[in-house]
Amino acid sequence: MKIVISPAKSLDLESKLPVSNYSESQFLDQSQQLNKALREQKPSDLSNLMHISEKLADLNWQRNQDWNLPFNQENARQAVFMFSGDVYTGLDAYSLSQNDINTMQSSLRILSGLYGILKPLDLIQPYRLEMGTKFGVDGAKNLYEFWKETITNQLNEELSDNELFVNLASNEYFKAVNTKKIKVPIVAPVFKDWKNDKLKIISFYAKKARGSMSRYLIENNAKTIDDVKGFMVDGYVFSEEYTTNENEPVFVR
Repeated sequence: MKIVISPAKSLDLESKLPVSNYSESQFLDQSQQLNKALREQKPSDLSNLMHISEKLADLNWQRNQDWNLPFNQENARQAVFMFSGDVYTGLDAYSLSQNDINTMQSSLRILSGLYGILKPLDLIQPYRLEMGTKFGVDGAKNLYEFWKETITNQLNEELSDNELFVNLASNEYFKAVNTKKIKVPIVAPVFKDWKNDKLKIISFYAKKARGSMSRYLIENNAKTIDDVKGFMVDGYVFSEEYTTNENEPVFVR
């Protein structure tokens, strides 16, 4: 089983870590290349580039200046315990058992504008660089061009033949994967809520549900699409009626 999720803009730098072990991102050379280009951006440049406030631009300008290799437990933090936000609320990695953390480390992958693709326990330093940012480096027009081949090749290298591959990332991030080259079928669950007598995707709820499903798949060591369909958390249940594509199972509440 492999699961991909998005990172988060909000970061947790304070909560006590439940584990001491960590791993290292495979693409730190590329991350360093991006950081070098980011360091050259003034706060006003970052504000315009990322459409963020002056205060956030100042914060992230400082983060870019402070970013430095090598990473260690004093200057960096495991990715899954740094990202917060709705997906990570649903995942709640802090309360996973050690066995489930081991499963998460082998199964879950986080797509990232700065780091490309991360294992949960990969050390990272604070940053802000969304995948959709129109930031060109090394001849690439944007981050999709910069990362697509690297991310796609890495996923294919890790995926076994016929292995379950579940996309729980946002559209913005999954566009960094060349889906035509992925060697196994992609299962992409959809979460919908009834509102005003209409069934619709509500972003806040869908994000949390993607995290909750990630946790469910990890805890149950899911192997098949039928395992995915067994997800029943926070009132969501698989709906055969509203599922029109087998690889895009719809969950309704």
